[in-house]
Amino acid sequence: MLTTIAALKKSGRIASINDLIPYAAVLGIEAIHDDLGLVTVLRFRETNIGNPALPAIHGGVVGAVLEHAAILHLIAETELEAIPRIINVSIDYLRPCRAVDTFARGRIVRQGRRIANVRVEAWQDDQPERPVAAAHAHFLMNPPADAPLPPTDDAR
Repeated sequence: MLTTIAALKKSGRIASINDLIPYAAVLGIEAIHDDLGLVTVLRFRETNIGNPALPAIHGGVVGAVLEHAAILHLIAETELEAIPRIINVSIDYLRPCRAVDTFARGRIVRQGRRIANVRVEAWQDDQPERPVAAAHAHFLMNPPADAPLPPTDDAR
């Protein structure tokens, strides 16, 4: 898979990496480029509704989109030797995620040799200044295939 990702990056087809991830198709996640860079898009689908009374997108779907956007951003912006592994993610649900398309953009806050810290914000309509959710995630970069995750506070 890494050779495919490397070939897609080299040819400038970062958005095509999204097609390699099966759950992206299930949820309706796409990757596009705009003037500011990579944008992850959750296309509205009735199956993603969590609260039909509002209607609002299920929080788990919103969280999945934020995590997915962070990973795609790391792939696009860094030189990877392996797929980054998530260490932890903190999600802030800021307002209901209405039953329309949702957009997310990531930015690397800090990257070291082993750990990367990514911030992602999701918005709807044409209002990135009014996020519906945000995530702060830490990733283990370039882990060996059999490397265990670093211990969390719960494991100590």
